Amino acid sequence: MTLQTEWAGEAWKKITNKVKRTSARIKDGFPHASVEGVYKLELASWWTAGFWPGLLWLIYNDTKDEELRGYAESCERQLDQVILDYYRLDHDIGFMWILTSVARYKLLSAEDSKRRALLAANLLAARFNVQGGYIRAWNPWREDEDNRGWAIIDCMMNLPLLYWAAGETGDPRFKHIAVRHADTVLEHFLRPDGSVYHIVVFDPETGEKTGVESGQGYAAESGWSRGTAWAIYGMALSYRYTGDERYLDAAKRAAHFFLANLPEDRVPHWDFRLPEDVTAYRDSSAGACAACGMLLLSEQVSGSEAPLYTYGAAEILHSLYVNYGAWDSEEEGLVLHGTSHYPNGTNVDVPLIYGDYYFAEGISRLNGRQLLFW
Repeated sequence: MTLQTEWAGEAWKKITNKVKRTSARIKDGFPHASVEGVYKLELASWWTAGFWPGLLWLIYNDTKDEELRGYAESCERQLDQVILDYYRLDHDIGFMWILTSVARYKLLSAEDSKRRALLAANLLAARFNVQGGYIRAWNPWREDEDNRGWAIIDCMMNLPLLYWAAGETGDPRFKHIAVRHADTVLEHFLRPDGSVYHIVVFDPETGEKTGVESGQGYAAESGWSRGTAWAIYGMALSYRYTGDERYLDAAKRAAHFFLANLPEDRVPHWDFRLPEDVTAYRDSSAGACAACGMLLLSEQVSGSEAPLYTYGAAEILHSLYVNYGAWDSEEEGLVLHGTSHYPNGTNVDVPLIYGDYYFAEGISRLNGRQLLFW
């Protein structure tokens, strides 16, 4: 496959047409996973609340569709109550407010969005464990649960909220926290071969590492594909904001592992290290996210290296478009065959809103649009 704009332009048109159509039902709701062809809407406090408005802002940036803008702005306003409720907030503050408030501020210079995003950045910074050098992941799901020492690879994608806040305010404390967390990921999450741990556990009092957990991967030492995608994109973004070559090297290492383990159609299985008796479902969301990270990587490396990441990303996105796109059906999702949480049996082999978002972001980038909300 050659990298050219004809198919990417066609894909973008199909994305915009379909989102315009599905927005008539979803409006300012918060879709997460598709159930029998219809996106189930979650509460505004759910971690994926930013991806639908983020998708709307991607399209608005191109079309200036005021109806889609209105839905995205309404989603952002609904998140105000989530801040006031407080108890549902966790490390995914970045996912939620980068794709709503930061996106709107970058597009429209809206002061109220800037204020919301800075408040969110302060709340994210407050989850930083000074002793361990990590941003705490979740709050307890049960009364008897203690996950104060848990950090997860996903949080690399939340760090841009802190980098952005440091730039907007001139206060380096936000950046210091982001860098400390990224350094902890380099030390404890990223393996030499480029694969990653999903969950690393620390003693919340001393900061010492005490173990690892499998999380959404098959096993603690397996190769959860979306975790690798978070590492590719998250490390590339940390390099973008800091210029630290260690983050660039880490992103490249994770990208090489990802590309080397792709199946023939270039869309990953949900875990790269599965025993033969476990169903190797695809995770289209991991492919879409990794492709976005590789496109950013291609802009950061030397000219001789860039084609590896550019063409790797384009191959993934092209396969998602041709082989996984739900263009001629009643299915509301854009991209089929995502896997959210196989060990829990949750949302397996279905479209996922974050897969749709990253697919649209990647196609938008292939079509020459350079604005990044992250």
